Amino acid sequence: MLWTILVILLVLWLVGIVSARTLGGFIHILLVIALVLLVVNLIQGHVL
Repeated sequence: MLWTILVILLVLWLVGIVSARTLGGFIHILLVIALVLLVVNLIQGHVL
């Protein structure tokens, strides 16, 4: 479940790079959330 959310957030971040004028700040916040989820998942021992 967390990996699905992570992938979705990363895709949205990539879309944000393309449309930086309108959604840049919001997408970068989503990127930070995705990275936090990744780190938490790795600390808990869940690997792909």
